[in-house]
Amino acid sequence: MTRIPPRAWIMLALGIAAQAAGTLLVSAPVFLIPLLHLDRGLPLAQAGLLSAAPTVGMVLTLIAWGHLADRRGERGVIAGGLLLTALLALAAALTSDLIGLGVALLAGGAAAASTNAASGRVVVGWFPRDRRGLAMGIRQMAQPLGVAAAAALVPALAGSAGIPATFLVIAAALAIIAAACAAGIRNPPRAAASGPERPAVNPYRASGFLARIHAVSLLLVVPQFAVSTFGMVFLISALGWGQDAAAALVAISQFVGALGRIVVGVLSDRVGSRVRVLRGVAVSAVVVMLALAMSGAFAWAAVGGVIIVIAAVVTVADNGLAYTSVAEAAGSSWVGKALGVQNTGQFIAASLVGPGIGALITATGFAGAFALVALVPLIAVPLVPRRDVHRE
Repeated sequence: MTRIPPRAWIMLALGIAAQAAGTLLVSAPVFLIPLLHLDRGLPLAQAGLLSAAPTVGMVLTLIAWGHLADRRGERGVIAGGLLLTALLALAAALTSDLIGLGVALLAGGAAAASTNAASGRVVVGWFPRDRRGLAMGIRQMAQPLGVAAAAALVPALAGSAGIPATFLVIAAALAIIAAACAAGIRNPPRAAASGPERPAVNPYRASGFLARIHAVSLLLVVPQFAVSTFGMVFLISALGWGQDAAAALVAISQFVGALGRIVVGVLSDRVGSRVRVLRGVAVSAVVVMLALAMSGAFAWAAVGGVIIVIAAVVTVADNGLAYTSVAEAAGSSWVGKALGVQNTGQFIAASLVGPGIGALITATGFAGAFALVALVPLIAVPLVPRRDVHRE
């Protein structure tokens, strides 16, 4: 295997920290749902709409941030975007009503999108192809780690100190990590080597590979966000778990899910194919959502908790595989834009999951909703390409 320079691991660590910090803000309203719905009586569909505000904001800016990273490099995009996100988290802390909070979260998500494509571009630039599955798997830990941090922090802090104090803490964390990224991140040699004189070949015109990966990822977002958005309230409302125990299990499940991303990344390096492993993950998502539906239908409290952990692993395992496939197929001149497109499709789906699945749960119950969600990864299975595409 190709030797990895020590600096690459530093860039990876900073990229993870940046992405996790952005995810902390984006995930925070998800863990306000029990407080807003169970304690304050806000309808579940409206609480889900608030939780979707940051992802809607991300959809609006992901491609633009990716294009900026292609042109200007990763360091400024990541550090500057995180600083802007910190300021908007501060705005969320200072607002006095839910509408103002939703607007601040919408803008905060738009700023937090800076870390998505740019941090992925860092990994592609610093790591060789035969180690990217591992590196991207580690990098993809950022999202579940950010969600786990939100699960551990937000319910307890919002319940004891209030929602404004919660966002003040998030703003401080974002500012600290923004400073660390400004000081430590260096644009990869690959980015420096790709000057404007090199022709930028549009990979979308070469084949349908990228379009199919985008479609598969969009579909697989639905079970992922159904579990991450409503898993905690499912444990409390349907299975009778206490709020503290449910929050702790969700945090643990996100950590285990982060490790699962590394495992599938390494597996894709070993078998020499991202798409073969991706197809297996899609099939597994069908099975785990049906199991989750059964646990809700029969009120299996303990079994349901175990399945939530398994679901948290399976439903996020596709992200690193698809992300690496997109980066490798796009080529250096298009990787930021292609990853922006990839994330845009995912977050369009994610922004619909909150209100959509919330309304579906209201109409059919958790068991019925999860059973219907299982149909979505089933549709994705035949869309997974048969062979990988590499373009440097």
